[in-house]
Order: sequence, then structure tokens, then C-alpha cells
Amino acid sequence: MTPFIAEIIGTAILILLGGGVVANVALNKTFGHSSGWIVITTGWALAVYVAVVISGPYSGAHINPAVTISLAIAGSLPWADVPMYIVAQMLGAMIGSTTVWVMYKKHFEVTEDAETKKAVFCTAPAIKHTFSNFFSEAVGTFVLLFTILYFTDATINDTETVVGLGSLGALPVTFLVWAIGLSLGGTTGYAINPARDLGPRIMHAILPIKNKAPSDWSYAWIPVIGPLVGGALAAALMLFLS
Repeated sequence: MTPFIAEIIGTAILILLGGGVVANVALNKTFGHSSGWIVITTGWALAVYVAVVISGPYSGAHINPAVTISLAIAGSLPWADVPMYIVAQMLGAMIGSTTVWVMYKKHFEVTEDAETKKAVFCTAPAIKHTFSNFFSEAVGTFVLLFTILYFTDATINDTETVVGLGSLGALPVTFLVWAIGLSLGGTTGYAINPARDLGPRIMHAILPIKNKAPSDWSYAWIPVIGPLVGGALAAALMLFLS
């Protein structure tokens, strides 16, 4: 498996399981309906676990453009590899979210609220405020990347080492994402991953979902730029402190 394929599969699994838990909790007539925030944050954390296990040995399991760019800033990934990773992550996110829609299609059909259906695909703020929402996404991703960079030490000791989440083992990253969701996720739904939000948001706009809400493109830049800024600041601080 190449790093490109590994990132597609890893990100697709991340969104399949992460978007899947939102669908299971939010959509009508599922067995998990209304089971709450703890279920959602746990489901997303375990989605990261599965994605890292699958893709880690082949790509380092970035599964997140903010991770890829931060590792490049830290000097742990060649900049020339960044576009390949991001394209793969976007494709994987689009595949994963489409699969969730196909799997839960009957439940989408019996769910009347359009915003609930959109929430399966992408994030939205609990209280819409540009600075606060941007700050929330940046801080959540800062915590994610600052911790990851210290897990990996952001170095390559030989030319064959794959650097990224896969070098950590999946379990520490699972607890990290779970902690961020529980503590920091209540303001914006903690995208902390541009591909996780943008790829499914594109599919929400494209797919023939009955009675769907607008995809809210005026907000869509925040879960993209916020995580990139937070991750870049984490890498810069790590370099300053090292």
C-alpha cells in the first residue's frame, strides 16, 4: 500500500466511523438516537484509533491536513509530499461521508430537521461568532498538534522512518482526540481537521439529500483555516522550545 492509498483509506475510515456515530445519535429511528455527546466524542476517538491502525504503517496516519502541514513546518516531512497527502485526505473524507449517507439513507429520509442532517456531514458552531469559533478551532488543533509533535519528537533519524501519528501507536492519539472532544468540542463541534469538515461539506452540497439545509459556505473557512493556524502555531512553538 502506498502512502497516498493509505491516507485515502485511513481518512475514509475516520469519516465513515466518525460521521457514522453522529448519524447514529442524531438521525431518527436509529438504535443510538439521542444517546448524546459522550457517545459522539467516544465514537470519533475510536474512529481515529481504527484509522491510525490501518494507515499508520504506510503513511504515518496523518489523516488530517493540519497534521501534515505542521509536520512539514517542524521539518519532519518534506514539503514536496504535502500536496499528495492533502489530496488523499480530501478524497478519503468525501468517500467516507458518502458511504455514511448511503448506509443511513433511510434514516435521513425519516429525519425532518435539515440542520440535523447537515450535522452528520460537517460542523457548525453552537453560538455563531467568527472570532470565538475561529479561536476554538485553533486552540483545539493546537492541543492536538503540540501533543503529537512531542509524542513523535518531530524528527526523522533515518531515511526509512515514517513520521506521523502511526509512529505513536494508536491508543495515545485516541485518548488525545477524546480529551479534546470532551473538553473543547462543545463550541464548534471540534473539526480540528480541514479535510474532516470540508470534504463532507462538499458532499453534503452535492448529494441528493431530501430537504437539506444550505451547506453554510460562509462558515466553512473557519474549520479549515482555524485548524491550520492552530497546528502551525503548535509546530512553531515546538521548534522555539526545542
